[in-house]
Amino acid sequence: MLFSSPFFLFLYLPLTLLLIAVFSKKYHNHILLLLSLAFYVWGGLYQTSLFISSIIINYLLGRLIGESKRINPKLSLAIAVTLNLLALCYFKYFNFFIENVNHLIPSGIQAIQVKKVLLPLGISFFTFHSISYLVDVYLKKVKPQKNIIDLSLYISFFPQLIAGPIVRYIDVSEQLQNRILTIPNVAIGMQRFIFGLAKKVIVANTLALLADKIINAPIDTISSVASWLGIAAYTMQIYFDFSGYSDMAIGLALICGFKFPENFNYPYASRSIKEFWRRWHISLSTWFRDFLYIPLGGNRLGNARTNINLFIVFFFTGLWHGASWCFIFWGLFHGIFLFLERTKFRNLLSRVPNFLQVFYTILIVMIGWVFFRIENIKSAIDYLSRMFYLTQQETNLAISLEGILNKKTIVVLVFAILYSLRFFRYLQDFTQRKFNQLKKENTFKISFQITKLIVSITLFFVTILYMTSSTYSPFIYFRF
Repeated sequence: MLFSSPFFLFLYLPLTLLLIAVFSKKYHNHILLLLSLAFYVWGGLYQTSLFISSIIINYLLGRLIGESKRINPKLSLAIAVTLNLLALCYFKYFNFFIENVNHLIPSGIQAIQVKKVLLPLGISFFTFHSISYLVDVYLKKVKPQKNIIDLSLYISFFPQLIAGPIVRYIDVSEQLQNRILTIPNVAIGMQRFIFGLAKKVIVANTLALLADKIINAPIDTISSVASWLGIAAYTMQIYFDFSGYSDMAIGLALICGFKFPENFNYPYASRSIKEFWRRWHISLSTWFRDFLYIPLGGNRLGNARTNINLFIVFFFTGLWHGASWCFIFWGLFHGIFLFLERTKFRNLLSRVPNFLQVFYTILIVMIGWVFFRIENIKSAIDYLSRMFYLTQQETNLAISLEGILNKKTIVVLVFAILYSLRFFRYLQDFTQRKFNQLKKENTFKISFQITKLIVSITLFFVTILYMTSSTYSPFIYFRF
């Protein structure tokens, strides 16, 4: 079920709000759990049985880790994490493993023939949620959850179930029982949801059409300028697609009384790849830092070990995104620049003007997105060759700028670039400072809230118009 679908907007979401408003607080977890399971069932009964089994097993494992006196807690945790990762590896990477084994089989020997394993929706996310809970119990940061309803809600809560953000159990453990649902928070949550919906439907979907038309075209039919335009459109598309989903998830959670951590903080305004990963998919970066990088030793064991740990983390960051060598290469590609930024290159980078640091970061990120989007090493290299004029002379080009650009696409692309570089945030801060200098802080706050309300209402209706005229809607990160 998509947040941007009419069924969700005009039936599922209103039903959620109605049930929360009608029933008392003590029934809210039960209601939200049933709604979350229904949300997941929408994707298919086959994967739902696996999902429910995972919840039950992790509930029992959590009790075993936190309460059993007969079994070593460390051994219990090792077994629990292994079981979760085995399930993730089987469903997400089994097909990839068989494909690579078949490539190694000498000619003349029959390839391995097995039925392809279907990838359950959101398995990467609910697996990481489960592991974070188990580790927090082992570290005694939280007590094992005895109420299976509460734990089930944490793992299955519909706003973050399919595509994150990855919410740590310790961050919401108290909220599962003690949260305050207020009208102002509901209003703020609705505004946040609408802004996220607009980012997805108006910006990401519009730029997806442009990116797909260029990137999916035969490489010898596009010009070098068009190839840059295509990856620029995808660079904006994936940011507005994923950050839009995160905004909607955070807004929906707030409507239900939960406060989720932020997942994006203007990553394209970063001045280094290191800063980029502090701003992009923050919940995933934090998860890998806490549950992989630090346990490996982090930066406590010298430069050589730190660099090895970085490459290990970004190998798995790439692999987490998908069973493809392109994803692995994408992760290691970022790891290389994180390594470089730990050398004298960091000092060199810090000496150049800020706008050049931002340009460097965006350039590296865009090159990385080529491998992320195309998912075939040779095709990605061909596309990069076209971008940097390394292919044969451009002749008989079928894709021209005049044929793929229109006023709407240009306006949306320019808006996306300005927004991602914090232009509108700077404008807001500048206006606020001017009002503060005039000692009219309250005037600014009231004006800002009224403007935000008007923009939210307008965006909602414009978004609905876009939805009725477009057939493109899937979220990029649903497949991860």
